[in-house]
Amino acid sequence: MKTFLLPTDFSSASTHAVKYAYSLSSQIEANIVMCNAVLLPSESPQAGLSVWPSEEPEILLKDSTDKLKNLAFTIGNMAKEGAFKPIIKSINKSGSVYHLIQKIMENEPIDLVVIGTHETGFLDSLLLGDKARALIDEATRPLLLVPPSAEISVIKKIAFATDFKNLKRDMDCIRTLISLARPLNAEILLTHIYDGETQSPEFKQTMENMMNELSEKAEYPHIYFKTFENSSAASGLEWLCQNGEIDILAMVHRSHNFIDSLFRGSQTQKMAGHLPIPLLVFPATAKSA
Repeated sequence: MKTFLLPTDFSSASTHAVKYAYSLSSQIEANIVMCNAVLLPSESPQAGLSVWPSEEPEILLKDSTDKLKNLAFTIGNMAKEGAFKPIIKSINKSGSVYHLIQKIMENEPIDLVVIGTHETGFLDSLLLGDKARALIDEATRPLLLVPPSAEISVIKKIAFATDFKNLKRDMDCIRTLISLARPLNAEILLTHIYDGETQSPEFKQTMENMMNELSEKAEYPHIYFKTFENSSAASGLEWLCQNGEIDILAMVHRSHNFIDSLFRGSQTQKMAGHLPIPLLVFPATAKSA
């Protein structure tokens, strides 16, 4: 991972996510693209009710430019002496944040998108409603959702939770996790939460084959596998995040699986309010070259 995209609306939640991402990018030597989508009066649903000065768009864009510059200066001062200092590129355009993110990813080599979340909801006001779902559903890059409670520190352990029903995609994601974990010398915990039923010999053999393949080909020694018994995936993941000394939880977003229900159902708010650590969401398919 060499370039992070950091959308911001300058709220406290998104600013915390930007600071978190800057710390992480410094640790793994990645650069940063910060962006702000400016909603102009003419693009607002209520625009027809008011008469705006012709200079208003320029004022709003200048305000956005100044805030991006100030935020870049603030996070740049976080760099520790002798540590890698990421290059920060700032972009602002009029329009929706969803379309701005898509446009940037068409023109920049983005490897990871980092978004702030509220304590009471999964996504910051930056990404409300259908646009948020579209970004998640149509994502071609991993998304890191950072809650306000996430501690800005060195990443020591990343958990990858999956049902292992699409082993090829899981292996692709694990390789990406290795590229993230290697500069940090962080552990990767591959985990499966089951409901108490006896695991089949076939499943155990699949896990053994996967770990053997990773041991032979990944050339990264800090990977291990563990199963957790729990009556539900949600409570199992919540327990893992709160008790497993995990710094980041990673999952794959597939249609009709657990993480899909998180983003679409009432369980979203409940889960988000209890996740004290960032959630790394991989798209169901790898991005095209």
